[in-house]
Amino acid sequence: MPVTPEVAASGEWGPRRKMLLWLAPALLSQYVLDVLAVGPGLPALVLRVVWALCVALSALRMDEHSASSMRLHTTFQCVAGSLCFIGLVLVAGGSDGAYFHLFPCLPLILCLIYPQDTLPVMLSGALCSAGAGGMLWMAGRPMSQVLLWVGIVVTVTLVGAYGASEFRKAQRAENEGRLERARREALESLAISERRRAHSEKLATIGQLAASVMHEINNPVAFIGANLDYLEREVLAEPRRASREELAEVFRETRTGVERVRQIIGDLRGFSRMDTEEPTECAVADVVSDAVRIARLRLQHVARLEVDIPEDLPPVLAVRRRLAQVLLNLLVNAGDALEARGREGSEVRIIGVCEGARVVLRVEDNGPGFPPHVLPRLFETFFTTKGPEKGTGLGLALSRELVEQCGGSLVAENREEGGARLRLEFPVGGSVKVAS
Repeated sequence: MPVTPEVAASGEWGPRRKMLLWLAPALLSQYVLDVLAVGPGLPALVLRVVWALCVALSALRMDEHSASSMRLHTTFQCVAGSLCFIGLVLVAGGSDGAYFHLFPCLPLILCLIYPQDTLPVMLSGALCSAGAGGMLWMAGRPMSQVLLWVGIVVTVTLVGAYGASEFRKAQRAENEGRLERARREALESLAISERRRAHSEKLATIGQLAASVMHEINNPVAFIGANLDYLEREVLAEPRRASREELAEVFRETRTGVERVRQIIGDLRGFSRMDTEEPTECAVADVVSDAVRIARLRLQHVARLEVDIPEDLPPVLAVRRRLAQVLLNLLVNAGDALEARGREGSEVRIIGVCEGARVVLRVEDNGPGFPPHVLPRLFETFFTTKGPEKGTGLGLALSRELVEQCGGSLVAENREEGGARLRLEFPVGGSVKVAS
């Protein structure tokens, strides 16, 4: 792959190519050592230039994204470098020259430069051992000395290749460990994001109920205040006009009002809290009661709410607050759909039945139902037909996710007689493993 001047100027070279381009002038600069070893000479300079050009041209044409290209150019550089080094040893005096004793070093150096591939280094070791043995044989040295040098070069090559192999294994293990840590961190971040998303949707639902909550709390607070005024007048009056029965009734009403306010605040606090509870068997009637207590605040001025949940329905395995949050989302959505119609004739129903090994809850209303183009996208994240002040597009998507975590299902459909229906199905408690 030729490298244009534009690519070179843009700094898009990879680390291997940059290293080789630095290596080329370094090889050329080693001519100073040749001069010190044998004096100035054209053959040594030519060999240095050829060696540096082979490295530089190979680096420029190498594709670091292709394994085959990397191996081809690595092999070429190792073979070309070994041949050029053998030529330098011959120019510098052969087996009696200063460079001869560096034969074992070249394969080792190549192992450090190219640790990713063993074969090119082994080829270099074979060439160096053949070059060293050939020079000694041509110089008339004993066969034992020839075999000794061949053995030294081969041994150093094998040790270098083994070290490079171990380095590759360690590098691969480190990369796998890094990827595993990144995967775990990503999963942890996703879990945190999901918890925050669920919390945001809870707060959004509570925010939609704020006006109704204020109205609902205002009523008991108003008669608590009136009762306190009455008690103050009667207790301080002389002579006392109120009977003990009247005062007892006022105290009972005051306690009822305080309990009502406490219950509303407790329910809202429970729904807004990010829970980490484990799934347990919970009675469907109790879960529906939890959701209905808050949903009535939204529905009391919009529609009539009917609850038909048999007390003998089998329990389901779920996180009670999560399941109540799902029902609250569905009831608030039904209230939003019916709001424009007016309270007259508007109805919302929660019906519970047992069908075989499944507990089925149906949340129905007699509103306009789901338009055909909306129904397929109803559970998409951030899809909503409401205005920005009423919906985030997360409620139904989150509700389905929470139901599926309990081993159940949530589907939407239109009623034949008009209106919308959300159908929740759960296995009977203990008959399914809940998803974490």
